[in-house]
Amino acid sequence: MTAGERPSVIIIGAGFGGVGMAIELRRNGFDDIAILERGTDIGGVWRENTYPGAACDVPSPLYSFSYEPKPDWPQRYSGQAAIHDYLRGVAQRHRLLEAIHFGAEVTDAEFDDSSGRWTVRTEDGTARTADVLISAVGQLSRPALPNIPGIDTFTGQAFHSAEWDHGVELAGKRVACIGTGASAIQYIPEIQPQVEHLTLFQRTAAWVLPKFDTDYTPVQHKLFARLPSALLVERFGWWAIAEFIALGLVEFPWIVGLVAKIASKHLEVQVPDPELRAKLTPDYPIGCKRGLFSNNYYPALLEPNVQVETTAITEIVPNGVRTADGTVHEAEVIIYGTGFKGTEFLWPMNIYGRAGRKLSDAWQGGAHAYCGITVPDFPNLFLVYGPNTNLGVGSIIYMIESQARYIRQAVQLLADRPGHVLEVRPEAEAQFNTAVQQRLERTPWNFCSSWYRTASGRITNNWPGPQLAYRRRVRKLKAADYELTRVV
Repeated sequence: MTAGERPSVIIIGAGFGGVGMAIELRRNGFDDIAILERGTDIGGVWRENTYPGAACDVPSPLYSFSYEPKPDWPQRYSGQAAIHDYLRGVAQRHRLLEAIHFGAEVTDAEFDDSSGRWTVRTEDGTARTADVLISAVGQLSRPALPNIPGIDTFTGQAFHSAEWDHGVELAGKRVACIGTGASAIQYIPEIQPQVEHLTLFQRTAAWVLPKFDTDYTPVQHKLFARLPSALLVERFGWWAIAEFIALGLVEFPWIVGLVAKIASKHLEVQVPDPELRAKLTPDYPIGCKRGLFSNNYYPALLEPNVQVETTAITEIVPNGVRTADGTVHEAEVIIYGTGFKGTEFLWPMNIYGRAGRKLSDAWQGGAHAYCGITVPDFPNLFLVYGPNTNLGVGSIIYMIESQARYIRQAVQLLADRPGHVLEVRPEAEAQFNTAVQQRLERTPWNFCSSWYRTASGRITNNWPGPQLAYRRRVRKLKAADYELTRVV
């Protein structure tokens, strides 16, 4: 980049993070943007996750960009198709589709110390260069299959919920569902009426809260369209509730105690059978894993064609699932609702910074980044939805907007100082990371295993506090935390 030029930018990923980042740059005069998307359409997780009942567990007025309100959401908790259509429409209105290269899966990215530019290579062998590299691949983009012996010996049909095989007919089949996370509680009530028998293999029970869902009426759609402040009030209300609960994760434990009582009452009312209710009662503090929301999950488990199995799985056999008591639970289809590789940030890409330093080596003890956005020795590299920016409660779109504004300030600083690269000072990153980890020690996330934690127990995913605290932290880029280095 020379004097008078604006920095060129490559963004990896065209989900909410990549789209939000591109819009923020475009709105501030940065037009030299290339978005690399491995899929054939935008949408990220909302393109990939098409399982029956797929929906967001954050109310739609909040799970949307603040500058792109949608007055005609079909439901308060809208489904996958509506969310995907919303994001596609946002991208079209902001002229982003012309900047997206589909089918471009990034394999490597390398920083050149002499030129101060990034070279990004995709699976098809194409190499692209840019002044700034922004990863917006998120934390939940790579499905994780369980490490169960014999998983490849099953002779029936099997798939992960994030890669739902719609060609598999479930009607009249014996189906085994492994996993009871956020996806499972949505698709189990949908497939239960179709199957002959459903065996749900549960390792740990989930905390399930009632879902205050509703279909928006035409009258409400008109009200939201003609009186945008009404939609803003609903958005603010749900944001405030999330912020209140988030305070309970660190500062005021009695708040999550109240939430636990609501969840326990929900279980008691919906599951009258004491034996089944005992199986579905969590044995860890609420908040340790992400709380789930459903009104029809428990009722589905009460149906006569459903069996909840809590005995540990020992292996997958050709005709089903064997548990530790020696029982073989026969199945014609296995559905893995076993989550994602949430702690393997940017995997399987290879990112090389100064002097060829590999990012995975820098993150050997667990991913970390200053404000979850930038890492020492990796100049002009920024992350959207990076380490320690996930939420136990709240809307990640709010966090994405905060990060996009911060990164745009960094790009502006580079525009003001052509011929320089920007990198966070190691001491600033270390100080931030230490403070975050100290706060995380006070959260419920330490008291059970979950996708929030690495194998060593380090929490690399979550932000320990309210969203507003994070937004204040990243409202303004502090030049003192960074070093500008001339390269040309």
